[in-house]
Amino acid sequence: MARILVTGGAGFIGSHLVELLLKQGHEVLCLDNYFTGSKENLLHLRDHPRLEMIRHDVVEPVMLEIDQIYHLACPASPVHYQYNPVKTIKTNVLGTLHMLGLAKRVKARILLASTSEIYGDPLEHPQREEYWGNVNCLGPRSCYDEGKRVAETLMMDYHRQNRVDIRIARIFNTYGPRMALNDGRVVSNFIVQALSGKEITIYGEGRQTRSFCYVSDLVDGLVRLMNCEEQTEPVNLGNPEEFTILELAHKVLALTKSASSPVFKPLPADDPVRRRPDISRAKEKLGWQPAVLLEEGLKATIPYFAEKLK
Repeated sequence: MARILVTGGAGFIGSHLVELLLKQGHEVLCLDNYFTGSKENLLHLRDHPRLEMIRHDVVEPVMLEIDQIYHLACPASPVHYQYNPVKTIKTNVLGTLHMLGLAKRVKARILLASTSEIYGDPLEHPQREEYWGNVNCLGPRSCYDEGKRVAETLMMDYHRQNRVDIRIARIFNTYGPRMALNDGRVVSNFIVQALSGKEITIYGEGRQTRSFCYVSDLVDGLVRLMNCEEQTEPVNLGNPEEFTILELAHKVLALTKSASSPVFKPLPADDPVRRRPDISRAKEKLGWQPAVLLEEGLKATIPYFAEKLK
């Protein structure tokens, strides 16, 4: 049994990870400032004897004794990370520095939740971990994109200079229950709009593609990566099945039996045209690949939003 810190543990992905780690018998410290996380996400676990909740912002240092750190703390949707871009970059840079300092002091293994956004609007398809990306460092998304790129740099430098035991997960679009209603991500947007009978907002012509990974697959990948020996290189975690935004809209409309119709709006700045992970490294090193099909995952996600909208 390990003593594990999860930063951002009350968030969408973090809460599913906390749940899995508790099921595996670990002692879990959940650290969150509740900017995008929610106590509701962990309400069903509040009396768990092996769970400790700490309200804290990773921009400030913290002293704890732990064996492993899953560093997930950071707003992860454009609506939230652009709300206060300076705070976003501080969270990525200072937050990661503080967590690495902690890992170095207590000799803990640390996993960074990085992102497919480090590839920017990719010129390589699908994206392999060796690809350096095509990011606009001056654009409105750069507080997140560049913030995560710097976080990866810090991870590698602490590993090389201080021998900190690191893991880097590049997470592609993830969806499932406990996503915030207002997070502005395409899956939650479409489901909420369809269930509310509002028009489905599609940017551009809806031909841009994304790959959608169900949250249970993703947290399984994170735990496998954390416990894989000698894996300091970044690993893509995502579903390699590729769908256009228009295809996703039609699936959501069919599954919600909604009469909503699509409305087309201009594409936001720096919105990637194609996004799909090459997961060869995850398959080879972790024996991991997603098991949940998009339709299955949507069927498990829609009731959660229906309940939240009551």
